[in-house]
Amino acid sequence: MALMKPVRSVGIVGYGAYVPRYRLASAEIGELWTDGNAITPVKQKSVPGLDEDVATMSIEAARNALRRATGVAPDKLGAVWVGSESHPYAVKPTSTIVAEALGATPHTQAADWQFACKAGTEALQAAIGFVGSGMSDYALAIGMDAAQGRPGDALEYTAGAGGAAFLVGPAESAIAEFEGSVSYVTDTPDFWRRQHERFPEHSGRFTGEPAYFHHITSAARELLDQTGLHPADFRYAIFHQPNAKFPLKVGEDLGFTRAQIEPGLLVNEIGNTYAGSSMIGLTAVLDIAAPGDRILLVSFGSGAGSDAFSIRMKETVDHHGAPATRDYVRRSLMINYATYSRFKENYKLN
Repeated sequence: MALMKPVRSVGIVGYGAYVPRYRLASAEIGELWTDGNAITPVKQKSVPGLDEDVATMSIEAARNALRRATGVAPDKLGAVWVGSESHPYAVKPTSTIVAEALGATPHTQAADWQFACKAGTEALQAAIGFVGSGMSDYALAIGMDAAQGRPGDALEYTAGAGGAAFLVGPAESAIAEFEGSVSYVTDTPDFWRRQHERFPEHSGRFTGEPAYFHHITSAARELLDQTGLHPADFRYAIFHQPNAKFPLKVGEDLGFTRAQIEPGLLVNEIGNTYAGSSMIGLTAVLDIAAPGDRILLVSFGSGAGSDAFSIRMKETVDHHGAPATRDYVRRSLMINYATYSRFKENYKLN
């Protein structure tokens, strides 16, 4: 497979994250369903408030991205794309809501993307191609999710909320340039949600192998082979974060160190944000990266597939007042399971 790289060099012109302030401790879930005997895969997870859903959170992240993108007005956005597996409407796009709130309508392309946890990087791949082909100078790709998980199910312990937005534009005006990408997909039934079902189902025996580890390592190794790069050539590495252990293990298997992975590892504090998981990790790294730093980003989406990107920092980020990702992570307010249940009724899937 050839390395995917557009004819026109493109990069990240602006980026932004958003995480709700509410947190539910995994121990609180375990106390209710297992009398405190559960082995919790993360410390706590983020929970949307009564007035938050994928649309509102996407708007916040997108506004942060535009604040960091000097001189890019909303009406210059040729596309607004939102990847999620918890869109607020079954039939009605989230992307048009976001585009309208940003002031990007009416002359923009808008679409919702779906590929489980890699819906966000799927939109990012498309944005690279859209801008790289010259169809538009700018495209906005968002990965955002609200917590899902059947009460008492293993997913409930980790299913968090939040995500990130990336404004893709010409490389000459970017803070970081895409050096190339690789995608790897197979038909692997590890996780799914049928039409009209409120909660997703999962086949636990497929979760690690042949799903998560196989797809991430295959995409990452192909990218390294195609670019001629090695783990030591990267300052940071971000892998999809379903729990606290998987990213560290897959990184070790690929030859990356804990020091390369931990700066983008947020899952212990906010849970698995699904379509936003790897993307929000990238925002945390961009907040601290220096010119010349190379970043590996590898997503994973159940069903199953991975997108791997090599990204090279060009300049230090000017935040223009936009909050850093870890500012969102730190501003936590703990809630109990009863409050979480009341909140969840507001953003349940139809």
